[in-house]
Amino acid sequence: MSLPDALESTVRALLAPGKGILAADESFPTIGERFKELGIVSSEDNRRAYREMLFTTSGLGEFISGAILFDETIRQDSSGGAPMARLLEAQGIVPGIKVDAGAVPMPAFAGERITTGLDGLRERLAEYRKMGARFTKWRAVIAIGDGLPTGACTKANATGLALFAALSQEAGLVPIVEPEILMNGDHGIERCEEVATATLRAVFGALVRQRVSLEGMLLKTGMVLSGEDCTRQAGDAEMAEATLRCFRRGVPAAIQGIVFLSGGQGDVEATRRLNAICAAKGLPWKITFSFGRALQDAAMKTWGGSPKNISAAQHALLHRARCNGLAVRGSYGERAESAA
Repeated sequence: MSLPDALESTVRALLAPGKGILAADESFPTIGERFKELGIVSSEDNRRAYREMLFTTSGLGEFISGAILFDETIRQDSSGGAPMARLLEAQGIVPGIKVDAGAVPMPAFAGERITTGLDGLRERLAEYRKMGARFTKWRAVIAIGDGLPTGACTKANATGLALFAALSQEAGLVPIVEPEILMNGDHGIERCEEVATATLRAVFGALVRQRVSLEGMLLKTGMVLSGEDCTRQAGDAEMAEATLRCFRRGVPAAIQGIVFLSGGQGDVEATRRLNAICAAKGLPWKITFSFGRALQDAAMKTWGGSPKNISAAQHALLHRARCNGLAVRGSYGERAESAA
């Protein structure tokens, strides 16, 4: 199988009907903050136990096609001695890896951030491939505010995403390119759509210039939403219309799939909105989810760091995954939600 064929095969596996991607790639500060809220010590053992609980949920592979891991996790063995990536493969779930080193303040551009991690990336990708990873993810963040985003910030992040994607494909890994428009702010949905469209155009321009195979990658991005502090919050129908209009104007049809991040939305809210978008017909891309907190929140709270709660926590995760699997088909509703 040639490299392009291998990449497209992984893309097809990740876009399996009725399935989505579990983002379990929280950095040390992020998972530490969430554990702290629940009174859980963020130790290596607790992080391993938590993620092992997620990955061994019986039936998870029915609704989850892939899982994004953090560097620590892909290097860990489970309590039974199996590498964490093997736990996923046993469920028919494709292992992936977050490879960026996080966003830092962009010099001379107050309020804007640029993602780091390109140094040594070629070598790290080869190592992750040997560990079982079959796809990668790189996140860039774009803030909306007074005079933001600037063209310089958008261009810098688009360039970083394109270089990451090219290096990933060179290593035989499918890149998930993630430009996230942050929800923070009081801007209306119209402003979010404007920024999202311009960002996507910049990102795909950079990808083409970097000779990235569009058929061998996925786009991960957010829904077009009103800012979280906006006095007028757009309804689901308006959100879906704005999001799909943005995609039609900024995303080439050569892209096989778009996966949504949840970006701070509540779990039920994110599922409901995903359903509204996926109910649309005649789209050139397959659309699904790549949720982190919106998939894990109930499971993490139920688990609470205690082994006695594993079964109940796995039930909560499976319910959330099943609801999102229905939403991908445009068939989620209150009956599915109440089936917990």
